[in-house]
Amino acid sequence: MNYKLASLFFLALMMLSFGLPKNIQKKVDKEIRNVFSIEDFNLTNIILESETNKELPSKFGKDNLFKIESNEALLGYAYISKAVSKTAQFDYLVILDKNLIVLKTKVLIYREEYGGEIGSKRWLKQFIGKTQNDILKYGDNIVGISGATISVRSMTNAMNNLLQSLKILHTKNIL
Repeated sequence: MNYKLASLFFLALMMLSFGLPKNIQKKVDKEIRNVFSIEDFNLTNIILESETNKELPSKFGKDNLFKIESNEALLGYAYISKAVSKTAQFDYLVILDKNLIVLKTKVLIYREEYGGEIGSKRWLKQFIGKTQNDILKYGDNIVGISGATISVRSMTNAMNNLLQSLKILHTKNIL
């Protein structure tokens, strides 16, 4: 009997360990609903082969690149990752349309005392409309924020890496 109980406990623990943390999942769902003006949708993991993943500037795990579908139609993609700030990391979300054009970026969780201004809608609007063919440059086509230089550079680099990765994935007909 103890063996069965232990097996059930292990299975339950395994099931809970997959997927996004609830606090992040709620924020992601809310943003997708707002961006696409829909209530019901499905998020499907896109899992890349390790050889493909090695070629990409951004890293893709089992729970950070998703297809967004509604009524079996592809609406777009969601990418969730972390970028470095001065002493910690912050979580961010990028929502793309089905043509891999950035529709929305959002800082989901910022863990620093300073620099949180990068989470402002006004600053993040700079990324809307960017595509796999864009190259982002801090101080050129991406404006800085006083007191958030490290986070701004980090987010800009993260977005560049994502856009370059999307270009590679699109070229390989993966996306």
